[in-house]
Parts: sequence; structure tokens; C-alpha cells
Amino acid sequence: MDARLDQYSVKMRKTIDNLKEEYATIRAGRANPHLLDRLKVDYYGQLSSLQAVANISVPEARIIQIQPWESKMIKEIEKVIMASDLGLTPTNDGRVIRLVFPELTEERRKELVKDVKKRAENAKVAIRNIRRDANDSFKKMQKASEISEDELKILESDCQELTDSFISEIDSILEEKSKEILTV
Repeated sequence: MDARLDQYSVKMRKTIDNLKEEYATIRAGRANPHLLDRLKVDYYGQLSSLQAVANISVPEARIIQIQPWESKMIKEIEKVIMASDLGLTPTNDGRVIRLVFPELTEERRKELVKDVKKRAENAKVAIRNIRRDANDSFKKMQKASEISEDELKILESDCQELTDSFISEIDSILEEKSKEILTV
């Protein structure tokens, strides 16, 4: 691949990584500790991730268990979970917090699949915008006589191949996530 495409390839990869991060926060009926990644708690005046103040495990398919290093953190962690958009109610026994994921209804599964498809489409649009920026940049280079018309055609063709490969990667990620959500 041409070195002039590298910066655009990196941008496209970041788009895919961002989509994967978004998908990790979508719960599909199974407990996924990554749902808690963006939650921060006040730990001695410092905002810290849950992973920094507690041990997080998945003892069963639909339960996340959070065991704070210090028992006084239980109330703070519960408060953050309740205030989040996770829609879960934490329970604790004085040492451990448990998050129980209810089974998703068929209707909710279909809503989640629609959301997942919308996010995939947004990622595809971002990839296409990066392709457009790359092609515009190549045309400017050709106008400034930095590259020949043949080089321009080759770069545009390579850029299209790159775009197609990232779009197909998005399609396979989407298919995998949709299958995960619809699996009862």
C-alpha cells in the first residue's frame, strides 16, 4: 500500500475501534464487564474507573460482581451505577455488589439491533468521509503537479479498496453483534 494512504488507513482503523467500543457498552442480555468501563467513582477526591477501585468478575452469565478494595466504596459505587444509563439496580451484601441482568424481551432485542445497525451505518459514513478527504487531497496533489494523472488513478483505486475492506469489516462486526443480541 502507498505510504500516502497510511494516514487515512489509521483514521479508518480508529473508526472501527470506536465502533467496537460502542458495541462493548451495549448489553445483550449477558453480563459484560466492559459495560462499566466508562463509569467513574470519587476515590479520595479523584475520579477513578471502577476497575481501579474494585475487582470486577462475571460469576454467572447474567451477573456482574463488583468487590471494592475498601468496603466504604460500596455506597459510592452503587450511587454511580444508579445514576448511569445502564438501567440496572445494584444489590449488595456489605462486601460485594451484584448487578443482575434481566433477560431481554424480544421487542427490546429488536430495538437494540436497530441501534446497532444505526451505529454501523454511522461508522460507514465516517469511513466514506475519510475516503472523500483522501481523494480530495490526492486531486490537490495532482493539480499542484506533485503526482501524475496515472498516480492519481492508482491512489484513488487503492483508497477505494481500503474503504471496501473497512466497510466489509464493519458489516461482519455488525452481523456478529446482531447475532449476539438476538440469541436467547
